[in-house]
Amino acid sequence: MDFSSNFTYLYLEGHVELEKYRYFYFIITLTVYILIICFNSVVISVIYTDKHLHEPMYIFITALLMNSLFGATALYPRLMSDIVSDKQMISYQSCMFQAFCIYVYGVSEFTLLSAMAYDRYVSICKPLQYSTLMRMSIVRFLLFLSWFVPCCEIGISLILTSRLRLCKFRLDRVYCNNYAIVKLSCGDITFNNMFGLFILVIAVIPPVIFVIFSYVQILTICLKNSKDFRRKALQTCFPHLFIFIFYTITSCFEIINSRFEGNVPHIVSLIMSVENVAFSPIINPVIYGLKLQEILKRIKKPLSWKKTMAF
Repeated sequence: MDFSSNFTYLYLEGHVELEKYRYFYFIITLTVYILIICFNSVVISVIYTDKHLHEPMYIFITALLMNSLFGATALYPRLMSDIVSDKQMISYQSCMFQAFCIYVYGVSEFTLLSAMAYDRYVSICKPLQYSTLMRMSIVRFLLFLSWFVPCCEIGISLILTSRLRLCKFRLDRVYCNNYAIVKLSCGDITFNNMFGLFILVIAVIPPVIFVIFSYVQILTICLKNSKDFRRKALQTCFPHLFIFIFYTITSCFEIINSRFEGNVPHIVSLIMSVENVAFSPIINPVIYGLKLQEILKRIKKPLSWKKTMAF
């Protein structure tokens, strides 16, 4: 619906029983967002302040957690604003910007996870070449690609979307999604669909294949070595592997949900649509903070010091 000559407003109609549970939803959403900020900030600050952790593995972890903060910030503040508003309405420009941020977060998550898999592969399978293959210049280049390439891919996709003329203005979602915006068009969207699928394939399939390949190689090396070697290797690989599997599964749910929304109950569709951005940012720092001993020891250190001072 056009309220002025310059702005088009869209309605977000994915909320469930908002009038009845408005303040409950707001408190839960605010609590989760605060936890995301706190958990990610603690792990990032521990890595940043400890020079012993300024290694490629921990730099990639920091980048992953910063990406989590970026994705959560693209979703939660706007979601909380909609929960307490009488009308869940957003300008077309703001909707496109939110879709851009959330999609960049999602694609960058895959590229960062594949970069981390490369780091683990080199560390375990080619330890003598690690210092050469994982120079800081290479780490910086991988980080640059992890955000630059997704920005280009998603930017082109949204430029194509912006060229469509809308004839519907209601999104059955709680946040803006590029494919959902495309479906509001009354014109031919075949090219947009094809390009979106192309971006999906090149953004997801290569990282997934590379991570699988890396862990097959790592597993092969582990089976040829001692129990102690396997324990240490799996200790550093488990958090990354768990997060990769969890994120891939939730991403598949979101892809299926966005393409076949009409075939699933609304409450299921709602949960599937937000789980990728809502859960991963809080799971990532918890897994890395609890499972990587170097990070866990440094998180515990100030806590144990405070207990000593108390006595």
